[in-house]
Amino acid sequence: MSKTKSQNSDAKPDGLKENIRVFIFAGIIAILIRSLFFQPFNIPSSSMKPTLLIGDFLFVSKFSYGYSRHSFPFSLLPINGRTSTTGPERGDVVVFKLPADNRTDFIKRVIGLPGDSIQMVRGQLFINGQGVKREPMEAFLDLQRDGEPTRIRRFRETLPSGRSYEILDQIDNGPVDTTPIYDVPEGHYFMMGDNRDNSTDSRFGRYVGYVPFENLVGPAQILFFSFDDRTRWYEIWRWPISIRGTRLLDWVR
Repeated sequence: MSKTKSQNSDAKPDGLKENIRVFIFAGIIAILIRSLFFQPFNIPSSSMKPTLLIGDFLFVSKFSYGYSRHSFPFSLLPINGRTSTTGPERGDVVVFKLPADNRTDFIKRVIGLPGDSIQMVRGQLFINGQGVKREPMEAFLDLQRDGEPTRIRRFRETLPSGRSYEILDQIDNGPVDTTPIYDVPEGHYFMMGDNRDNSTDSRFGRYVGYVPFENLVGPAQILFFSFDDRTRWYEIWRWPISIRGTRLLDWVR
């Protein structure tokens, strides 16, 4: 009888140790995946509407542009520059660390590459002196939690490469709808939000400005979940109807 008790008491510590080993191993795997392959990211603001909505959750590829110190949690590894010279293409939607503090995550679209000149003239984008095609579309219906939906002008913008995406631009005389020419330095990128009148981006040099290559975390690639931001976290009864089913497992374009 005493022998059986002894065996049971020995098994408990062994089981605890095994559980601890499993948790540690799972944690290491999760950190490696997040650091080297894909990082989840959620959309907290409206600056990328209509492409990305508040409540969207997406995966950011960590290996597409090589690795920098900002590819890893808390930017801990002392890596200078990047491990690859392959940078983003114009039109990529990219997560990057805000140059002002090297901590805050921003997500915008790459508009200017190193050596480009960028300008806005009454809401139209100019790249290297050439106006970018902008075609009007059906208005975007911006749903509000309290109050009537707002109709916002929507356009399809087509880059010189042929890549196109949708933007919102309610007025043509906003604070940065007409700008000086921005000459993008080597090793830097010019970022803009798709919601042109509601985006703090490279047009605001004091807050964002040109983004260094090493500050890029990676391109946003796929939406894996989307939750209507008009639903409060405690409104459990609304959860089932708040999932945006049409946005699940959709590619970010």
